[in-house]
Amino acid sequence: MSTWIKTKRKGAGLSQSSVADILGISRPTYINLENGVSKLTDRQKVILSQFFKEEVQDKDSIKDISNGDVLIREIPKENIKKFKETLLYILSKVGSRPNIGQTALYKLLYFIDFDYYEKFEKQLIGATYIKNKYGPTPVSFAKIVKEMEKTGDIVEVKSKYFNHDQTKYIAVREADVSKFNGNELKHIDNELERLAHLTAHQLSELSHIDTPWKVANEREIINYEHVFYRPEETSVREYEPL
Repeated sequence: MSTWIKTKRKGAGLSQSSVADILGISRPTYINLENGVSKLTDRQKVILSQFFKEEVQDKDSIKDISNGDVLIREIPKENIKKFKETLLYILSKVGSRPNIGQTALYKLLYFIDFDYYEKFEKQLIGATYIKNKYGPTPVSFAKIVKEMEKTGDIVEVKSKYFNHDQTKYIAVREADVSKFNGNELKHIDNELERLAHLTAHQLSELSHIDTPWKVANEREIINYEHVFYRPEETSVREYEPL
């Protein structure tokens, strides 16, 4: 397993720190995993299998950790092309705003994905998100951004926002909007109009009252199906009265 982790990480061109961040552990702790000194937990296996898009066991299912039991459920069907074009579209629309750094992008992608699923019961990007202390984190973000930097689609820049270090991204090319249907593009526009003025802290606070995030355990994959149990503050669908 340790050889597999190292091979996949290097193949993706990622640093040890990047993968450690996805797992929510320190770099020294991650190095112990790569060197075989420590073993992966079941939850870490789930996260890595989603991150590298290669299942530890069955190709059509993953292990979902719930109440200490290991259950099998369907993998979210992440659309990598739509992930990239959505990110480019967000950056072209609001990326220049001082509040739109990496953390804010995490939350915007989450709400775009989960709000679309609540409204239409279909996936837009279908990305996999895990529960972190500061809100939902798209598992594939670091890997996809690295690919987009290599192809010259985006550029990463470091900046400051209220004296805090911030990672921002600049879109080098326009998003290919032909990848979206009318509902999808309108939905993304509406989400940006509704949320893109918020700071990363405000977006995190909003995600913390959202049912999918609240019911997930720390570092657990967030379940799309829980959007149908949202509070009024985060629900975006008009339901018929019971």
